[in-house]
Amino acid sequence: MDYGRSSRDVGRAKLPTAIKILIAGGFGVGKTTMVGSVSETRPLRTEEMLTDRGVGVDDLAGVEDKKTTTVAMDFGRISIGDDHVLYLFGTPGQERFWFVWDELALGAMGAVVIADTRRLADCFPSVDYFERRGTPFIVAVNCFEGARRYDLEEIRMAVDLGPDTPVVLCDARRRESSKNVLVTLVEHAMQARTRRSAQEPATR
Repeated sequence: MDYGRSSRDVGRAKLPTAIKILIAGGFGVGKTTMVGSVSETRPLRTEEMLTDRGVGVDDLAGVEDKKTTTVAMDFGRISIGDDHVLYLFGTPGQERFWFVWDELALGAMGAVVIADTRRLADCFPSVDYFERRGTPFIVAVNCFEGARRYDLEEIRMAVDLGPDTPVVLCDARRRESSKNVLVTLVEHAMQARTRRSAQEPATR
């Protein structure tokens, strides 16, 4: 007999395991696009029009055609079979909204840091943030049209990533590409968790 279950639990469907993932990176690198491309439900967005107040504050170099910006978060979800549900939280990219990050990062299994090779330095704050928190993350290089193609090891060296941090190419507009990024992150986060468990001293 299973003493951990009451009669009320008999026949009740098992709830899927919820996994929280952050989609981070600099301004205009494709965070909102990735969440929207892969979410199985209509994504929640908190985009506002760029105004004159952002002049001299938001760096539009390389994204001069961008008209909106995320001011709180993007939110989407994707199911993996019947056992897991990924909840995706896209973080705002501008520095003045970084105070939101600490709340969004609570309970996150890991993070995707999206990078644009035309403005690679814009991903540095995200990388630093997750390294300080000890949050597993990967770097996904969004392949914008017209952007120079770099070798992944060149990008690893430029961002100063450790050998265990995956770097992948992606097209944030395409569902399958974004799904592959998430699969890579989940696998990396699970491996990181296993390594941490192995290093922890056994409790008596």
